[in-house]
Amino acid sequence: MSTLGNIIWFLFGGVFLGIAWCLYGVLCFVSIIGIPWGRACFTMANFCFFPFGREAVRREHLTGKKDIGTGTLGTIGNIVWCIFAGIWLAIGHLFSGLLCCITIIGIPFGLQHFKIAGLALMPIGMTIVSKETLRNRSF
Repeated sequence: MSTLGNIIWFLFGGVFLGIAWCLYGVLCFVSIIGIPWGRACFTMANFCFFPFGREAVRREHLTGKKDIGTGTLGTIGNIVWCIFAGIWLAIGHLFSGLLCCITIIGIPFGLQHFKIAGLALMPIGMTIVSKETLRNRSF
C-alpha cells in the first residue's frame, strides 16, 4: 500500500517540494560551512520524494550515540537553518498539506506534508528509516 501512496504522492506534488529541498541542498553545498545543512537537505529530499513506509527519527535514538548533529551544535544549526531556509520549506509543506486536506482522499497526503513541515524546521540530527526497521528495533 505504501508503494501506491508513494507513486500518487510523487506524481501529484511530492516531486516539486522534493526538488525544492534539493535546490536548498545545492545552495548549502556552495559554501563549505553549509555542508551539514546540505546533507540534511538531501536526506529530507529523499524522504520528501517517497515518504510512505518511512519515518524520520533522531539519529541518537537510532544509534544510541550522540554526534555533532544531535548535540548543542545541532541545535544551533537547526536555529540557523530555521531562520534562513526552514521556515520557507515549512510554509510550502503546510500550504500543500492544506490543499491536500480539501478532499477526503487527500487527507493522508496532507498529514504527510504536515509531518514534513515539522521536519523542515529542524532537520539536523534526523535520519530516515523504514517503518520495518522501527518495528524490529526497541527504543
